[in-house]
Amino acid sequence: MSVSAASHLSPSYPDRAAWGTATKLRAWQQEAFDLYLQREPRDFLTVATPGAGKTTYALRIASELLTRGAIKAITIVTPTEHLKRQWADAAAKVGIGIDPEFKNSQGATSRDYLGVAITYAQVAMHPALHRARTEARKTLVIFDEIHHAGDAKSWGDGVREAFEPATRRLGLTGTPFRSDDSPIPFVSYVEDGEGTLRSASDYSYGYGPALADGVVRPVIFLAYSGEMKWRTRAGDEITATLGTPLTKDQLSQAWRAALDPKGDWIRQVIQAADRRLTEVRRGMPDAGGLVIATDHESARAYARHIRTVTGEGAQVVLSDDPGASKKIKDFATSEARWLVAVRMVSEGVDIPRLAVGVYATSISTPLFFAQAVGRFVRARKRGETASVFLPSVPLLMGLASEMEAERDHVLGRQRDEDGLDDLLLEQAQQEKKQPDALGDELPFQTLEASATFDRVLFDGGEFGTAAAPGSPEEEDFLGLPGLLEPDQVASLLRKRQADQQAARRKVKPVSESEPVLAPHELLHELRKELNGLVGAWNHRTGQPHGVIHAELRRACGGPAIAQASAEQIRERIAMIRKWAMQRK
Repeated sequence: MSVSAASHLSPSYPDRAAWGTATKLRAWQQEAFDLYLQREPRDFLTVATPGAGKTTYALRIASELLTRGAIKAITIVTPTEHLKRQWADAAAKVGIGIDPEFKNSQGATSRDYLGVAITYAQVAMHPALHRARTEARKTLVIFDEIHHAGDAKSWGDGVREAFEPATRRLGLTGTPFRSDDSPIPFVSYVEDGEGTLRSASDYSYGYGPALADGVVRPVIFLAYSGEMKWRTRAGDEITATLGTPLTKDQLSQAWRAALDPKGDWIRQVIQAADRRLTEVRRGMPDAGGLVIATDHESARAYARHIRTVTGEGAQVVLSDDPGASKKIKDFATSEARWLVAVRMVSEGVDIPRLAVGVYATSISTPLFFAQAVGRFVRARKRGETASVFLPSVPLLMGLASEMEAERDHVLGRQRDEDGLDDLLLEQAQQEKKQPDALGDELPFQTLEASATFDRVLFDGGEFGTAAAPGSPEEEDFLGLPGLLEPDQVASLLRKRQADQQAARRKVKPVSESEPVLAPHELLHELRKELNGLVGAWNHRTGQPHGVIHAELRRACGGPAIAQASAEQIRERIAMIRKWAMQRK
């Protein structure tokens, strides 16, 4: 069942609810809390979008159950070591002592604590120990990001064995869907009428309602395409443009070339992201940026790029660094500009001042993408916006345009029917120290990689036209004010789009230094642009390319693209961009 925020409460109630420190609950938290107390369930699953405040809500329930004597102990299960400490810090602020350093070898913890914070991996290693601890006292078990309990059979079996005797179990997740058929322990599944089982939450609060309530920030996605050139393991040199229709192998290699620290693409995108961060800081003086990298080597190289661009060093966080948690905590409370991390900051890590992100990883699972974007959406006050820079890859563009889609975990569905099987999340989360090799014969080699501003995606619409880095057209979007309400963002984007289109329609005299394209060159460029837009629309709607071209012909008139004039192709480009600006 899905329940929205209480209508009788202020949308921004309260204006800011930091981790475990809110004296009042936000509207959705209060409503979910009231529903929980009304039902007094043994199991309760709360699905709330990243950044909505699940920790504050869960600790409020824990405090109430302790006060009532319904429980005597608390066990918090998290996906990562860092989150154990984060939960313990939050619990301490509301007077609940949680031991984040508990080890399986200890068997028991100090009397100073009311409970422990452990990882799913810890539970899987010794479920009998945790079962005994659960049976010893009336225990509330809080499962942070409970979908991780299905990551491996041993994890799921361990969680069931350890916490079956628990007095109360509270499941929390911002992204309940998975790409496999592993049931999530203590989650109910119901028939959906199509022969499949779908996870059922007791309370759901999605990104759309949270955005309307002012609880999360609107996210502006800035997509960058560009020309890539690389040498394959067979020694062939290939050139391709990111953002145009490519084969699966070509797309994978062009994407990798774009992210290669030795190319100009990532340097130019980091430079653009830093200009955006400067603009955002006019309204959010402490705003920070995060680059999500694929491997250790790339992360360090990106940090060097940031130093070159900004003159300031970037904090680099690697999971095998024993000081990683402290670095994240220090960055969260500082005013430093940039943090670079290898995947590990994709979920649950709370840095409310993060407002600009660079998605510099080749991971394309919907779950990882949602968790990564979730790092930027936590609102501290109304008007704050988030900006995420992406490569123009159809999978990512589709995920960006579906930010408000709410998904459940489905068992028994047809594989690959919704794009969730591109990579398993557990593989995506494995941190790498070295880049992947495409083969043993000859390593992949990037020869050239340059960036071009492609477009902006917001609220299901697409805005802007292709432009060179540093151009006035690009600056129109990098310079958007950092403090805007969602409707103001949409209005301003539409205006920038209209201004650019009007400027391009004006007939400008050709200077002697400005080359004039031959007719065949002009037609080639226009066809390439139209085919790129058709490819993006195909991913967004699922319509075959031929059907989209046919609809454009019906709408605009004229022959097939091979026989169409330059003016006819321009009309079709304008038409498909008009479609993209309209919400689905």
